Amino acid sequence: MNKTPEYLESKSHYEILDGLRGVASLIVVAFHVLEAYSGDRFHQVINHGYLAVDFFFLLSGFVVAYAYDDRWEKMTQWDFYKRRLIRLQPMVIIGTLIGAALFYFQASPVFPLISTTPVWQMLLVMLVGFTVLPIPVSMDIRGWQEMHPLDGPAWSLFFEYVANILYALFIRKFSKKLLTVFVVLSALLLIHFLIMGSQGDVIGGWSLNAPQLHIGFARLLYPFFAGVLLCRMGKLIHIKNAFAVSSLLIIIILFIPRIGGSEHLWMNGLYESFSIIILFPLIVSIGAGGNITGKFAMKVCKFFGDISYPLYITHYPLIYLYTGWVVKNKVPANQGLWVGLLLFMVSIAIAYASLKLYDEPVREWLKKRFLLKRK
Repeated sequence: MNKTPEYLESKSHYEILDGLRGVASLIVVAFHVLEAYSGDRFHQVINHGYLAVDFFFLLSGFVVAYAYDDRWEKMTQWDFYKRRLIRLQPMVIIGTLIGAALFYFQASPVFPLISTTPVWQMLLVMLVGFTVLPIPVSMDIRGWQEMHPLDGPAWSLFFEYVANILYALFIRKFSKKLLTVFVVLSALLLIHFLIMGSQGDVIGGWSLNAPQLHIGFARLLYPFFAGVLLCRMGKLIHIKNAFAVSSLLIIIILFIPRIGGSEHLWMNGLYESFSIIILFPLIVSIGAGGNITGKFAMKVCKFFGDISYPLYITHYPLIYLYTGWVVKNKVPANQGLWVGLLLFMVSIAIAYASLKLYDEPVREWLKKRFLLKRK
């Protein structure tokens, strides 16, 4: 049997959006490094770094709609699921493997369950982690009640898959008007949680219990499907230096200090609502409407885009190790940040190596095996 060319050719990329994903991923790593020295959510150096996840959701919705909205006559739901699994799942596995390899080196007072966790239980959690299915709180092996305790950021991949399933089952069929209604209702759910809720921010979503699932779905539904709607509307903003402008905007939004303190939680909730609902779509509109002309800028956007997902999904086991070391040894920031800088660079190196030596070859093999028609 000979294989024909892939029956759904890859579309051209929005290079600036790829670059923005990389910028946000780099900020996430820096945020997690600096988080080891913050006493609480009110006193962090990159205080809104966690909003990068909500930005990722919006980017994902936009890209999924762009890639698949006009292709449903040529593919089945299972074809769609296969393509998404091939794109996302290999790096989930490598991130979980890295987390398992470093797990027992992370033992410290900040992770109280590690020292009492038998190897068989860690390996069981690893196997479940390969599937990106969440584990219940009763199976926690770290002490943070994460649904993916070997690789914390995988919680957002779980919700990413949920959004993809909702899109494939129902929302791809929505008219623009019906989708607008759904997005508006999702925005109201997010606003209610942020302004009327008990914490004034979207921190959370990584545990398999009702309060955390509430946070997770509040964070997921508006940005992801607002991204789908934004793509369908096609209202893009065309300005010069779009990558520089949109990158600067995302940096400012994520670096803004906490607003209102513990006395006025609604103030920070209002800021995050405005950022997620208004500013993030604005940034994506600028990025999608811009053009890259210089070769250097093109290379930067491509590199940032290529490493963004591998960096996001592989860096956190190193953060566990680093946080445990800082807390256990009471390392002051003026000493520990040099190690944090090294961690930052090693994270990028691991991400790039994972991309070139594992992710790209594995995805290419999976595409040939599962996405090419035979005749």
